[in-house]
Amino acid sequence: MAKKSRGSARKKALPLILLCGLVLLLYFTARGVFQKDTASDLSTAEGREAYLNSLGWEIDRDSESFRTVVVPQQLEGIMAQYNKIQLRQGFDLNAHLGESCKQYCYDVTNYPGSEGKVIVSLYLQDGNVIAGDVHSTAVNGFMHGLRRSEINASPEAQ
Repeated sequence: MAKKSRGSARKKALPLILLCGLVLLLYFTARGVFQKDTASDLSTAEGREAYLNSLGWEIDRDSESFRTVVVPQQLEGIMAQYNKIQLRQGFDLNAHLGESCKQYCYDVTNYPGSEGKVIVSLYLQDGNVIAGDVHSTAVNGFMHGLRRSEINASPEAQ
């Protein structure tokens, strides 16, 4: 009979041990032990810089500018052209008509052959990129998608 009570005690202890483990997991999660990787967290300057580095760009983080913008209700004219650039890189502003987003801009420090200022813009919503571009501020400048490989790859890039 002693063997039965020992087995019975183990069966009763197992759910208690699992419950304690779950409580500890929740406690450490709430305390922030399991932190997000800031390199992929676009809500931080470090995360945005890492993202842009992964696309081939080096930026001057001190040049960061930020503003909240609203995507127009309709994409006409220049905005329709801009969305063509976005569509080629897997984004679509049609999914965000009338919605606000965060725009972060940085000076690009490694644009090849550029004599003027080159800026990269990221448009974020809920920590996700919904649009972006690289453009020159020169009068006869250029604009193209976010990937460095897109230099001179599109008709809008001149």
